[in-house]
Amino acid sequence: MKPLAISDYTLVTALGAGRAATLAALQAARTGLVQRDFETAALGTWLGVVDGVDEVALAPALAEHDCRNNRLAELGLRADGFADSVRRAAARYGAARVGVFLGTSTSGILQTEIAYRHRDPATGALPAGLHYATTQNTYSVARYVREALGLAGPAHVVSTACSSSAKVFAAAARMIEAGLVDAAVVGGVDSLCMTTLYGFRSLELLSTDICRPWDADRAGLSLGEAAAFALLEREPPQVAAWLRGAGESSDGYHMSSPHPEGAGAAAAMRGALAQAGLQPQDVDYLNLHGTGTPGNDAAEDGAVAAVFGPALACSSTKGHTGHTLGAAGGVEAAVCLLALQHGLLPANLNLRTPDPALRMQVLREAREARIKFAASNSFGFGGSNACLVFGAAR
Repeated sequence: MKPLAISDYTLVTALGAGRAATLAALQAARTGLVQRDFETAALGTWLGVVDGVDEVALAPALAEHDCRNNRLAELGLRADGFADSVRRAAARYGAARVGVFLGTSTSGILQTEIAYRHRDPATGALPAGLHYATTQNTYSVARYVREALGLAGPAHVVSTACSSSAKVFAAAARMIEAGLVDAAVVGGVDSLCMTTLYGFRSLELLSTDICRPWDADRAGLSLGEAAAFALLEREPPQVAAWLRGAGESSDGYHMSSPHPEGAGAAAAMRGALAQAGLQPQDVDYLNLHGTGTPGNDAAEDGAVAAVFGPALACSSTKGHTGHTLGAAGGVEAAVCLLALQHGLLPANLNLRTPDPALRMQVLREAREARIKFAASNSFGFGGSNACLVFGAAR
């Protein structure tokens, strides 16, 4: 593909709001995970909860969109002046020429979960104040962002579990290449809810210990929430980084377990390299999907070693943020962009005893290095896989 400019980006996670807070945490190898409860769920697990979400007030004209997920989206739009960057792009191209393509998994389902606690005791009817279409509906976050930014271009949401907000980069690139838009807001927003917490516990994937990707004693993931956005443009006045390639695959091996040999993951990585016109040795850093579950890490390790070889500098940053599900691809894309801009190789936190069965030697400490190309893996339930390759602006 022709390199596509990324003119701006931002993220809000348990590490804080914006690029500076995230960079400082990555440089200090500091986690945002805390052992705590959430709402009515007391599961004794570690969570990456974003501070200040409950205090966000949406504009009165957008009140029907009010839910945790859209408040989290609003925090993301405010961070680093991202909303202003999008509005300047809309002024350049026209509001109808800027698309919105976002990923999420559960969207605003917490709003409905809360509403069920307040059903009419006689009829079972849900409260009249519940607006399903603008809160729980998967599309609601794209609709909210589109309206909040005053855009009029095409918009859609991708919901392929944990690859959702990586796949939207590829979708936006195709839309721009086809001439349907000149710019696109991409990324993802996913907030914590009971469905997520109890769902992952029922799958026996949620650990009561902090997540330990690549550790011999890894026992499962730590959940988090986040909003991450990037602005892709055909001809921006300035470039923060380049989207060089996007690889996608769907192996359909199992509903919740990866292909044991990582076949679909390897296909996505090879596809991204081919689209970028790069060889494996050209990539300086890979952000692993690295959830800390036994099966995921083993499958990804085999796939990465097969494609890149075991010497590649790589790490999972889920020990910093938790697994933010539908927002993970966008969050980890932003981490790669920070790595490119600041010459940072993030650490793989919480690794005590490397698993001798795994070949990749993940980074146990953050370190500085000149990075020209960085890649990010995102793998979802059902075998929906994505890999993105980014290039430095310089």
